[in-house]
Amino acid sequence: MAFWLFKSEPNTWGWDDQVARGDAGEEWDGVRNYQARNNMRAMRRGDRGFFYHSLKEKAVVGIVEVIAESHPDSTTDDPRWDCVDIKAVQTLPRPVTLEMCKADPRLADMVLVNNSRLSVQPVTDAEWQIICEMGGL
Repeated sequence: MAFWLFKSEPNTWGWDDQVARGDAGEEWDGVRNYQARNNMRAMRRGDRGFFYHSLKEKAVVGIVEVIAESHPDSTTDDPRWDCVDIKAVQTLPRPVTLEMCKADPRLADMVLVNNSRLSVQPVTDAEWQIICEMGGL
């Protein structure tokens, strides 16, 4: 299993929206960055990801699971763009902020810390464990 991070603006699509979709999940559509798209193409069913609220909150707030592998993005006719489907798995007891991640030297190499603009990014096994711990899991 691989780990990822999915960033979303909470006023556009927030954690509560994701949770409301239940087991049906939702397409992670609208991504128009090649690196983020390639990350989604590498995902497999069962992979887990952090759900990250960007903009003001800047925090990991939940855990999602990939329930459908890379397929054409339904929001465009352009064949270059793919997406995956994800479902909410668990809310973090405590949000883990970007500031907290930057302050922890164990996360110094994390993509989120070094390239916080990338909307879909990989997370290492060690980073996953550290953030889960920081979030109260």
